[in-house]
Amino acid sequence: MNQTLVQKLTRTKPVDHSNTEHAPSSNTLHRSVGLFPLTMIGVGATIGTGIFFTMVEAVPKAGPSVILSFLIAAITAGLTALCYAELSFRIPASGSSYSFAYATVGEFLAFIMAACLLLEYGLAASAVAIGWSDYLNNFLNNAFGWHIPEMLRSPSIVATATHGIEFRSGHINLPPIILVCLCCLLLIRGAKESATTNAIMVLIKLAILIFFVVVAFTGFDINNFHPFFSPDGIHITGAAGVTAAAATVFFSFIGLDTVATAGEEVKNPKRNVPIGILAALGIVTVFYMLVAVAAMGAQPAAKFAGQEAGLAVILQNVTGQTWPALVLAAGAVVSVFSVTLVTIYGQTRILYAISRDGLISPAFQKVSPRTGSPTQNTLIVCIVVGLVAGFVDATFLWDMVSMGTLTAFSVVSLAVPVMRRKAGPAAEKGFRVPGGPYLVPGLSIAACLYLMFGLSMTTYTVFAIWMSAAVLTYLLYGMRNSRLN
Repeated sequence: MNQTLVQKLTRTKPVDHSNTEHAPSSNTLHRSVGLFPLTMIGVGATIGTGIFFTMVEAVPKAGPSVILSFLIAAITAGLTALCYAELSFRIPASGSSYSFAYATVGEFLAFIMAACLLLEYGLAASAVAIGWSDYLNNFLNNAFGWHIPEMLRSPSIVATATHGIEFRSGHINLPPIILVCLCCLLLIRGAKESATTNAIMVLIKLAILIFFVVVAFTGFDINNFHPFFSPDGIHITGAAGVTAAAATVFFSFIGLDTVATAGEEVKNPKRNVPIGILAALGIVTVFYMLVAVAAMGAQPAAKFAGQEAGLAVILQNVTGQTWPALVLAAGAVVSVFSVTLVTIYGQTRILYAISRDGLISPAFQKVSPRTGSPTQNTLIVCIVVGLVAGFVDATFLWDMVSMGTLTAFSVVSLAVPVMRRKAGPAAEKGFRVPGGPYLVPGLSIAACLYLMFGLSMTTYTVFAIWMSAAVLTYLLYGMRNSRLN
């Protein structure tokens, strides 16, 4: 009660290792997830978002050099993955970046980190669900010759190049809402069931992407890579285009963070979480690069802008037949389901951790004794995600997800040297970032700041408004209700 304001803002939560193998109780998460399904959670949260959707957003900015954009994003994610791996070994808790920040840099920055994560996960789930609608429509068209009516698959709030934001009465994007409801039902059943289902869908996804690469390479044309950098005035040119595209596609690496959010539901978390993070990154990077090269080789860069269900259309154009597009669209419908599922899962576990620390309403930490899942938390998240996906254009969402991700990754990198100093001799045990506590985290922060420069001023404005709301929430509620108060 006698803490000064500065002491309250900077107080840290002690790292509790006693809960790493605790027996399940009425209000705790259950340890039921092994290494393989954990790695598949990471792969499921990443592969699908960047490849199935953001090529349409990124290629118009960078042209064929979008391949460099994916490589830059992968290197940045790799640097941060090493930081995540060390912190997840020392802090095997639910909440991921939020929990890492709370144990190292203090309560206020941890709450700001939480706000970034909520923005990142909530909008990512909505954006991916919106993209699922395009592939579902493509599948229905190729399989049955039927289109979803335009009024039932287009949002009411859209961004246009000529008139800015427009409101279209009577329009609703219904398929994403249905998808979110299905994810909600599965997540309520429990983490083990959700992780197993996700692992099956991820294996289907990888098989479908291998199928795409093989077929797309039959129509490979090296001339599609010339000129390598986008040359015309409509798009951003040269290195600036590469940077802008890298910032757009970077959000697709949030799977690393999703692995860490499962810290309290993983068997042997000190071993499995670091391995799961690095294994997921390796699988994701290989598939991203293969599919990006195959897609650019099979289709000129100018055709990507505004293209719905882009990868399916590429296969249809390459083969002149509809069955390859039908197979890929069906695979995309399944795989994007897994992306939405694990992204919503990550959102609920972060809210669970924040609520347990007293910084938000206790409603988010109530766990069902029957399923071991935070049922009320899941329902609230799915309602919000479903409403955004059903009524808002995806154009508003991509860069905001990247902004939240880059901010979260920066704070995680900053937490590594702080954690090393606090751990003392104990920091010599277990997984450690190579090169000392400053080199890799410093490079990670620099890479994140570099990608932030590629985001638009509108993104910065909306992010500032969101952060202002987060600060007010902490000062009015979180600070006085914190369990550390």
